[in-house]
Amino acid sequence: MPHIIEGQMTAQGLKVAIFATRFNDFVVSHLISGAMDFLTRHGMNADDATIIRVPGAFELPIACKKAAASGKYDGIVALGAVIRGGTPHFDYVCSEAAKGLALVSLEKDMPLGFGLLTRDSLEQAIDRAGAKSGNKGVEAASAMLETIRVLEQI
Repeated sequence: MPHIIEGQMTAQGLKVAIFATRFNDFVVSHLISGAMDFLTRHGMNADDATIIRVPGAFELPIACKKAAASGKYDGIVALGAVIRGGTPHFDYVCSEAAKGLALVSLEKDMPLGFGLLTRDSLEQAIDRAGAKSGNKGVEAASAMLETIRVLEQI
């Protein structure tokens, strides 16, 4: 029988940084609520979370890198919402934010829950922030938590 490593979904004792963009705050505030609700329901003390606001998605990687290097946190949740407009700006912001966040996680050995919505419309973003299609903040916090607990066992 093979040995199986799985992450236990308990957040007790963890220190977590939740980065959230101010841009599209109507959507992002629901992502923050979802992430916090998930983490506290899984045992994290709310005082052990730090919510850090940044202007937009493009600023997430540099801010997350600083937090990861600080040694203060066990994991990071990155939350934001980029909604397509009429220019290619959307593509550049989404691509570079995703690449930057992945690089932070790998370079700093930091579990990072990716909760950056990239949607074509405000309605689609609202759906992914707790309306019809679940809450991406919950999913990002869950992925971060499970990754922390898996890495502890490897």
